[in-house]
Amino acid sequence: MAVERTLSIIKPDATRRNLTGKINACLEDAGLGIVAQKRIRLTRERAEGFYAVHKERPFFNDLCDFMSSGPVVVQVLEGEDAIAKNRRVMGATNPEEADEGTIRKQFAENIEANSVHGSDSRENAAFEIAYFFDDSEIVG
Repeated sequence: MAVERTLSIIKPDATRRNLTGKINACLEDAGLGIVAQKRIRLTRERAEGFYAVHKERPFFNDLCDFMSSGPVVVQVLEGEDAIAKNRRVMGATNPEEADEGTIRKQFAENIEANSVHGSDSRENAAFEIAYFFDDSEIVG
């Protein structure tokens, strides 16, 4: 396994409920290091750019509305097999299908307000990290 980086977003439902610390603890307990992090408010346009791959999907507008509804915490995670490890720690997109102990099982409100986002491939991780961070902001 190789050391990888992946993007994680703590979504508005979780920041509204002050869950950032608890979610970060889950990530760090799984062996993922947080090598960059910032709290931002996505504009509608920035959310649309980030989720452009989903533009033709029926949930696109609702997703962009939700992601721009409040602060998010964007972060770069680093570790052995970080992309897959983060996806396991997050749990299934639908919290009703997520395994016990995963972030979404513990904290998600529903399938949309599911507390976290994580990159699903090396290619997407590279794009997503660059979307929010300059190299100088990542300290590993």
